[in-house]
Amino acid sequence: MTTHCDEIDIKTADGVAHAWTYRGGAGQRAAVLLYTDAYGVRPSMHDMARRLSDLGYFVLLPNVFYRDGDYPPFDIATVWNDPSERGRLMALIHSLTAERVAIDGGAYLDAIAAQRDVRKDRIGITGYCMGGRMSFLTAGLHPDRVRAAASFHGGALVTDEPDSPHLLADRVKASLYFGIADPDASCTPANQGVLASALGAAHVEYRIELYKGKKHGFAVTDNVAAHDHDAAERHWRRLESFFGETLA
Repeated sequence: MTTHCDEIDIKTADGVAHAWTYRGGAGQRAAVLLYTDAYGVRPSMHDMARRLSDLGYFVLLPNVFYRDGDYPPFDIATVWNDPSERGRLMALIHSLTAERVAIDGGAYLDAIAAQRDVRKDRIGITGYCMGGRMSFLTAGLHPDRVRAAASFHGGALVTDEPDSPHLLADRVKASLYFGIADPDASCTPANQGVLASALGAAHVEYRIELYKGKKHGFAVTDNVAAHDHDAAERHWRRLESFFGETLA
């Protein structure tokens, strides 16, 4: 299958987000919005978008940090041990508030729906780390537009803040999948319990799967300290079956 990559600019209430689109084959198809982890758009994320497209989906890969312009890339191997770089990264992560995710998610979904070859009623999301939280938030903030949402090693799904994603459970209409690393301080067993309770009470169709013994970041190839080949391939099998069932 020949996959085509194009670039588009997406207008939001706060500026213009640059994004990449991937499509393979021809004809009408379901679509997937891919939210990156905290390190942003880079070759590994393009590879993931391409692989999703090869499954038959239109894929949108946006620069979620567009408000910060051309920020210097991060060295994944050293960023957490460098106080200044760690601070810079955390500032970017914290800049994506639930309010901003609502704004941006709506614009990204609009951009997907505007594509001539996309089924507007068959839109899914997948996200990693920070992007896993954004995936869940977007499903709750735009419930009538998202059919399925996946989160892999997503962090801050349950917090004590008033904008915690789990508080949107009763708004979600999408099917949800959570692939959670063990142990992961950003989504502890206690957090998982609260999440399951909220989703269950709201009668959301969901699955929480523990990737036992794997580290936060297991699915992303260039996160060398955490990447696990077997877990990453398992995540691809889950995505293929999950979207195959929910977006078909």
